[in-house]
Amino acid sequence: MAEKQKEFLKALEGKRIPPLTLDNKWHQLFDGGEIPAEIKAKADELNELLKQQGNINNEMKKVKALKKKLLDEMVPLADDAASGIASAEKEIEQHKRLIEECNEHIDEYQDQLLDFPHLIDHVNRDLMLMTMEDCYDRLKENNKEIIEIGNWIDEFRKELKKNVVRKQDRELANHRLYSYMHDIFGTEVIEIFDMEYIPTGLKAPGQTAKENSANQGDNAENKT
Repeated sequence: MAEKQKEFLKALEGKRIPPLTLDNKWHQLFDGGEIPAEIKAKADELNELLKQQGNINNEMKKVKALKKKLLDEMVPLADDAASGIASAEKEIEQHKRLIEECNEHIDEYQDQLLDFPHLIDHVNRDLMLMTMEDCYDRLKENNKEIIEIGNWIDEFRKELKKNVVRKQDRELANHRLYSYMHDIFGTEVIEIFDMEYIPTGLKAPGQTAKENSANQGDNAENKT
């Protein structure tokens, strides 16, 4: 399997693979069964990275929105300062300080986000290879069972054909035995046999041995 991993990784060079845990089809690979502990741990690691990335993006959006609000407020404050309103100058300085802090936070967030694509891709590829190994093992096991079941079915069919012939032979033998016994010993002797011994085709549904023997006698008289 190690060689297969190398070949697969080589084929994936330069390609971007979306996070597997965000793909519903990946989850369906384990539908009806428990995800192996090693794969679950790697999936949790990937989800945690995605969560952190999402949180940083959300925080950066908030800071950018605050920065935009502060910048929008600078215009009327500048007008107020030009009009000689003393408090406007102080508010402008506060806004400049806050805008500078926003810029620092945005730079920090952007620096942090630079590492996430590589980290996510690395963990995602590990998860992909682990998933491949698990699926490969399950495929091999399923194929093994398919072959075993197929062989069993083939043998069963052979035995079934043999038993069908044996059943037909036994039915024919019973037919002859019953007919000969009826002709030799008569109805009273045949009556002691349970009706289940009457061969198929020699009795009507629900017919007793006595009724069947009587019918056979009537048929014989009619023939004469």
